[in-house]
Amino acid sequence: MSTSRVGFAGLGSMGAPMALNLARAGIPLLVWNRTPGKAEEVAEAVDDVAELFARCEVVFLMLKDADAVDAVLDRGRPAFAGRVAGRTIVHLGTTAPEHSRGLESDLVAAGAKYVEAPVSGSRIPAEAGELVAMLAGDPGAIDEIRELLGPMCRETVRCGPVPNGLLMKLAVNVHLTAVVTGLAEAFHFARAHGLEPGLLAGVLGAGQLASPILRVKAPKLVEEDFAPQASIANVLANVELIAAAAAEAGLALPLIEASRALYAETARLGFGEEDMVAVVRVLKPLKALEAP
Repeated sequence: MSTSRVGFAGLGSMGAPMALNLARAGIPLLVWNRTPGKAEEVAEAVDDVAELFARCEVVFLMLKDADAVDAVLDRGRPAFAGRVAGRTIVHLGTTAPEHSRGLESDLVAAGAKYVEAPVSGSRIPAEAGELVAMLAGDPGAIDEIRELLGPMCRETVRCGPVPNGLLMKLAVNVHLTAVVTGLAEAFHFARAHGLEPGLLAGVLGAGQLASPILRVKAPKLVEEDFAPQASIANVLANVELIAAAAAEAGLALPLIEASRALYAETARLGFGEEDMVAVVRVLKPLKALEAP
């Protein structure tokens, strides 16, 4: 697409490599982050987020939660309409579907376009430009920005109207949470019975359960490497969104409820910033559960 400078707000563990891939692809990029130091390592940076909107026609948001999204847009305040009018706002993060529905309504009323584009993948796929984006919103707006997603995503999937992109992301995370939590339990079981964790990883990788997520998470469980790719705190926030959406639809999701308790306990013990495989910590004997 032909566009002026593109804005990107939010340079956390996912946002930074995503924005860097845009910059490396030659897209004229302007970035903002709440902590300024990170921004200058990626592209031209601004200290005031209002300047990001003033200078960019398209603004990507990769922010922590709904409150952060609303704060960056100045939603609900007098400056909101002037900040977003004439711009296309692309929401890459994960918030409640109802938040996104309301956000679309407010943005359109203010003269902006809105694309919901939550991504599936953690830090490593983000670095490799191999995320999957689930797109929802006005088809014309999606067409306008879809090419910009190329440096960040290996697939973009149209999901229909807002909030179907976020509902699809939550559905994906139902499966992801069950898979990784089950993998942690498998290693816990193997260790308790004196089996070599590396051998278990090899057996899993040789059979029908082989997958990209296994290739990433099994070595971390073998080495007990809890450096974050997708943190316990982030997974817990996603599980809470899933649980709320399930309750709204009158659904019972027993695996999610069990996972919700496990991740909440892991975070309570002080491991919230560790990788999601650190959920294995709450599977150990109670005497071994000590905060760092």
